[in-house]
Formats: sequence, C-alpha cells, structure tokens
Amino acid sequence: MSAIPTMSLLLPAMSLWRREMVRFVRQRSRVIGALGTPFVFWLLIGSGLRNSFQGAGVARPTMDFLEYSFPGTLVLIVLFTAIFSTYSVIEDRREGFLQAVIAAPAPRMAIVLGNVMGSTTLAVIQAMLFLLLAPLSGIPLTIGSVLTLAVVLTIVGMGLSALGFLIAWPMDSTQGFHAVMNLFLIPMWLLSGAFFPASGASRWLTWVMTVNPLTYGVAAVRHALYIGRENATTAPSLTISIAVTIGFALVMIVLAGRVAAAKG
Repeated sequence: MSAIPTMSLLLPAMSLWRREMVRFVRQRSRVIGALGTPFVFWLLIGSGLRNSFQGAGVARPTMDFLEYSFPGTLVLIVLFTAIFSTYSVIEDRREGFLQAVIAAPAPRMAIVLGNVMGSTTLAVIQAMLFLLLAPLSGIPLTIGSVLTLAVVLTIVGMGLSALGFLIAWPMDSTQGFHAVMNLFLIPMWLLSGAFFPASGASRWLTWVMTVNPLTYGVAAVRHALYIGRENATTAPSLTISIAVTIGFALVMIVLAGRVAAAKG
C-alpha cells in the first residue's frame, strides 16, 4: 500500500521532468542564455584580470583569476539554468497549463519535484559541457574530479532550482521575477566566493558571505575540481560545504512544496 502514494508522487513528477526536457530541445536558444552569458563573463573578465589577481585565501597563491573564477562560473551556469527553468512556471500559469496540473489528482510536491529535477538535469548537462574548458584555465581533470563534480553540481542545482521555484510560484509578472533575479539571485552569486575570496573582503561582506548558502556550494564545486590535489580553497572544508549544500537543497524543496500547497 505504501507504494501507491510513492507512485502517485513520482509518476507526475517524471511526466513534468520529461516535459522540461522536450521544452528544452524545442527551445535551444535557452542554451545561449544559460551557457553563453557565463562563458563570455568568464572569458572576458577572467582574461582581463588573469595576471592582476592575487589569490589571497587560496591554497596556491599563484592561481590566476581565470582559474579561480572557473568553479564560480560553473555555479553561475547552474543558477542561470534554474532561472530560465523556473521562469516557465509563470508562463505555464499564464497559458493555463499550470491550472490544469493543479486540478489533477496529484500532490503539489510532484509539481515541485518535476520542475526541480528537470531544471537540475539541464543545469548539470550544460555545466558539464562547460567543464570541457577546464584545461584552458589550468585545471587538469581526472575521472574522480569529474564524477565528484557531477554529484556536487546536482545537489547545488536542486537547491537553486527549488529556490527559483519558490520565488516564481507566487508571481504573475515576469518583470517582477526578473527584478528579484537582479536584486537577489545575482548578488547571492557574487557574494559566494565565486568572484573574490572572503579573506580579501571587508568585514561586513565576509559576514554576508559566511551566511550565504551558495558560498558553500561554490566551495564544494571548487573542492570537487581539485579533489586529490592541494589547489582548492582552504575554507570552508569539503565536509562542511557538502553538508550545508545538502541542507540548503532540502530546506528549499520543503519550502517550495509548502508554498505550492498553500497558494494555487
């Protein structure tokens, strides 16, 4: 009997996941926004600051900015993918599809899981494609680092996708969603250690970066890239980074499920 509720949750979720995959194939221009923008950002700014960056707070002081910013760019790709995917929640409400899904005899959590799984899948695929450029930044890849990174990016993607869903669900305006994205999600990434280490920031910024959950996601990605080598950041540790990232993902999924259940 316990399998029936489980199937009633997973089947609708997998159907919505498949819809996200089909939508992505039909809207390939989303790749430009989710992959192209971070690539240009990393290449131009990373190349411009490559020789002037001094890696305070990193285990290898000779690390240049192109290499330092690469893990953060991977997380930015995941963030952009989450934004574009959860943006579809507002479009689905406007077109009436979401109302049909809500009226179906399926748990609201299935809607959350379907959207989160679809967004996470696309995010990991695009981030792993960008990973092919790692040798250009001076980061040699190993089988262990690639596999570990795929797991870490999946956890980060689930947290960011659930956060995006949480923000998009109560909104009816795409303009409002973009405003929140610009005022909240992008600064969240900038203050995650992706752009500069916390050790070189002012005291109040250091505090903000410490309580920012994405800081630990970026640190986990950085540790995964350098697994088995001593080229990653010195803090936070891999264990703490993974634990906080998993906790953040679980909390966001639970909150998204509650918001979806409370507001149709």
